[in-house]
Amino acid sequence: MTAAYVLISLAAGVAGSIQVAVMGRFGDRIGTLQALAFSTVVTMVIACAVLLVARRSVDGFGDAVRSPPWMWLGGAMGVFIVFTITLVQPRFGTFATVAIFIVAQIAAGVAIDRFGWFGVERVGLAWTRVLGIVLLASGAVLALRR
Repeated sequence: MTAAYVLISLAAGVAGSIQVAVMGRFGDRIGTLQALAFSTVVTMVIACAVLLVARRSVDGFGDAVRSPPWMWLGGAMGVFIVFTITLVQPRFGTFATVAIFIVAQIAAGVAIDRFGWFGVERVGLAWTRVLGIVLLASGAVLALRR
């Protein structure tokens, strides 16, 4: 299963870059907030359809509502991410937007793992991870130069 998870993660990475490019163009065409709202509705419709097909019910919504509100951050962060890429991509381009996003994502991921935030298992901070962040940050700075 590890190989399948890697392939799915790679596909999601490609999808994320496509999303950055498309949402930037979409936001330029109809407006950032309008593109964000429309994208969110499309996401909701697809997610609900997949849930109904896979589980034949929407029972999971009740469980979600009863979960601690901090767990709803995933949805809020998704909206913030789509808003940001829609706003930033036309100004920086897809590559620079993705590079900045990845650096921030990795730095935050290291902190989350290191301190065990949000109930995740703690993972030590090795010098190789710090070096990786520094190298990626350098790449993001270079990506901003056209």
